[in-house]
Amino acid sequence: MSFKFRWNVYADQPHNVALKKDRLPYHLKHTASYFGLLASNFRKTVPVLSRYRENRKKMHVEPVRIESPIALSVSPSEKRTEEVLELLRETGIHKTLVRIPSWESGKLDVFEKFFNLLLKHDIELTVALLQQRDDVFNPSRWQHFLDEVFSRFARTASFFEVGHAWNRTKWGVWSYKEYLKLALPAVSLAKKYSVKLVGPAVIDFEFHLYPPVLKAIPFNKVSSLLYVDRMGAPENLQYGWDTSRKVALLKAVVDGSCGGERDLWITEVNWPLKGTGKYSPASGKPNVSEEEQANYLVRYFILCLTSGFVERIYWWQLVAPGYGLIDSRKKKWRRRPSFYALKTMVSLLEGSTFTGKIPHSEALIFSFCKGKNNFVVCWTNGAPCEHVFTRRIMGILSRDGEEIPFKDERIGIDGSPKYVFIE
Repeated sequence: MSFKFRWNVYADQPHNVALKKDRLPYHLKHTASYFGLLASNFRKTVPVLSRYRENRKKMHVEPVRIESPIALSVSPSEKRTEEVLELLRETGIHKTLVRIPSWESGKLDVFEKFFNLLLKHDIELTVALLQQRDDVFNPSRWQHFLDEVFSRFARTASFFEVGHAWNRTKWGVWSYKEYLKLALPAVSLAKKYSVKLVGPAVIDFEFHLYPPVLKAIPFNKVSSLLYVDRMGAPENLQYGWDTSRKVALLKAVVDGSCGGERDLWITEVNWPLKGTGKYSPASGKPNVSEEEQANYLVRYFILCLTSGFVERIYWWQLVAPGYGLIDSRKKKWRRRPSFYALKTMVSLLEGSTFTGKIPHSEALIFSFCKGKNNFVVCWTNGAPCEHVFTRRIMGILSRDGEEIPFKDERIGIDGSPKYVFIE
């Protein structure tokens, strides 16, 4: 059975295919695949939990080199592509991801022009390949799409992510076995064109899907769309798990499924914004203010990157009315607080080394060194508090890179991350 695929041009995602009560009978038809998931996960439970315990012991304790892990997704604009590129360059980011939907295969000339611009400015490109329900029913068309994209962009793109958020039915896939039917042809074609694959692009906290997929597909990089927006702040708990614990568990699941260490990427994350109406990709609780989005962006990146378990994180995306760093609803595009927050974080964190956490009962304080500079990033997920530094403070920058005056070594900490430079 195929539900009609309808694209939401305002939120850059499909509409839900049907009401939950209408989808249930079709989920029941895939019961056998769910039992397969149980069997696959049961065999991995003990080694995964053992790895998770080890991950938790060393997380935020061992030093982590922060090379160039901060990445940003973009979309080409037929009329303002040059402006998109200039904004991307302004952030200081040199790694980007661009989606190519299978139903837009007739627009590859537009993508090629944009990719050549990225290449000209030494920006590394990852291409995410999006599927719909008809691709499951018409595998030859999907394989032709893969062949065309790989052959055309093998020299332009460094990586190709196969499939997207397929554990949500609105994206056209109803079981992990259906996803495998889409992903397996990419393996042979990747060898043919000497391209590197990323996957499986599972969205949210559904790590049970990794073992059977990673057993079948030898991805060069393992990816997750690890959203935590429905919990609000990244430190908030979901079933007892905050972002840090989720990352430790995900790394354990991935390594346990593959039988060894694997590179882990988060290829999509954002927080949708209040007051953006039809442009928001979510409704209700997940929507936050622009200030909250900027705070959560920095906190999420730091929590994940200092864990030592995530090699790269892509924020989705640069320009989007309902969630992007740039609000494009008016002729003159507006940089949101999250744009400046990301730009500041890139300039300070990339090339640094995380050296550990400073204990505090209320705040989170992460220490870094970069060349001759020592600094901490600090914030709280609750009420404001204070911290007295034992070393002389040399300067303080706000989340957005503005200088903050100070009198002594006692500083106030709140939900907006601060960069405190110490002697």
